[in-house]
Amino acid sequence: MPAAADTPDLGAAARLIGSLGTVPRLRVAAAVVLGAGTPAEIRAATSLDARAVHRELDRLTAAGVIEASDPDGRFVARVDDLAAAARELAKAGAAQPSREPPVTPEEKVRRAFFKDGRLVSIPAQRTKRLVVLDVLAQEFEPGQRYPEREVNRRLKGWNDDVAALRRYLVDEGFMEREHGEYWRAGGSFDVSS
Repeated sequence: MPAAADTPDLGAAARLIGSLGTVPRLRVAAAVVLGAGTPAEIRAATSLDARAVHRELDRLTAAGVIEASDPDGRFVARVDDLAAAARELAKAGAAQPSREPPVTPEEKVRRAFFKDGRLVSIPAQRTKRLVVLDVLAQEFEPGQRYPEREVNRRLKGWNDDVAALRRYLVDEGFMEREHGEYWRAGGSFDVSS
């Protein structure tokens, strides 16, 4: 576990790297890192006007990214500090636990009611039951008619109470029924195929 003293270093590292957060400032810092030391050299390297170069030099100096090295007004980058800050932030990022995408409410229902490829129970709550019925509806191809015995066979693979599942599928509009034949009438469709 990091010590309390590590937190300010991380904050300082973030501020140092964050101070490079504009394109003109980054251009000026890059010019200094690459050896441009006077405002005139920096203007030539960045194509920025004198006012912009002066403003960005002031901000970079205040942030500790660069410093005036001698009385001639040359600037040098504090590359060791920049590198250390980058390493500190990278290390802190690597230490963060990976975040899995949030689980949708539908996925929570599927996880709760389906175990090992079987429907363990039919949800009493309608919103949860609709999620379950949508999964079951995927067993049937749109546009194809199925005799009742085939519907029963496919639903039996999910749960033994095929009569209740058939009734719910029809009542909730996932399937239609006529003359002993069933066909899919609703539910989600995979459009990627």
